Amino acid sequence: MSEISLFNDRLQHFHVNGVDIATRVGGTGPALLLMHGHPQSHAMWHKLWARLTNRYTCVAIDLRGYGDSGMPADEPAGHEAFSKRTMAVDAVEVMRCIGYETFGVLAHDRGARVAHRLALDHAERVERMMLLDIAPTLDMYEGTTRGFAQAYYHWFWLIQPAPFPEKLIGADPAFYLRSVMGGRHAGLAPFADRAMAEYERCARHPHWAHAICEDYRAAATIDLEHDRADRDQGNRVDCPLRVLWGGKGVVGRYFDVLDLWRRQASQVDGRALDCGHYIAEEAPDALWAEIESFWPAAD
Repeated sequence: MSEISLFNDRLQHFHVNGVDIATRVGGTGPALLLMHGHPQSHAMWHKLWARLTNRYTCVAIDLRGYGDSGMPADEPAGHEAFSKRTMAVDAVEVMRCIGYETFGVLAHDRGARVAHRLALDHAERVERMMLLDIAPTLDMYEGTTRGFAQAYYHWFWLIQPAPFPEKLIGADPAFYLRSVMGGRHAGLAPFADRAMAEYERCARHPHWAHAICEDYRAAATIDLEHDRADRDQGNRVDCPLRVLWGGKGVVGRYFDVLDLWRRQASQVDGRALDCGHYIAEEAPDALWAEIESFWPAAD
């Protein structure tokens, strides 16, 4: 039942910040915003959904351009439409539509980068935050080595000018998706058939290839400008922060994750888990134990 309960809750769409954001809401208790990573959708939380919604009011969104969310009608120059600043506003506005001005955040990969920006730009909204398998974006780009570039080749390929990567991905998006996800530590074994079917369905949306490229183009340009400005001004994440990463993954191999986050946050702890990049699907029990210890239950 825990494998499929997420799909039993109704998918809703909220038009915010110029785009439709697909959202699944379930449970009761303190509000918890969930954001997914690349190249997935909110379906990545399915192994934890039953436990999460038994304890929290969970709001799982698809980032703009991913999953069943829409694309912005207009894309200004400079990749601003996919900046993490813009995507953070999407999330804040969805939470406001549902009735939450403050909330916790649980986020993986690209969603965790949105969460980092959300905690900087909207500090008053975030009660506490857990980030999965990332180091700060600016540190990762500035600390790039040959080994990291080879392992995370997509960081540098997806940012090439349009329509080069879009054309290649669009020729067989399911092949791209399976290659990226299956090329990690555990291969495709952790991914349930229902979830993979969802990821592949969403990857076939006509806008998907362009959206994922724009996400990464923004990360390599305007997002770095925003991050440098915050560092120059001494802005830090002030809410309680827990960072977890895959002990068998790439991020912990090439970066001192906890040290880098301690430079960017006032209250931070964390550790490696015995898994690779896709923590919520590779090690849901270990992640749940971390969630239980980090977030208070409802009174």
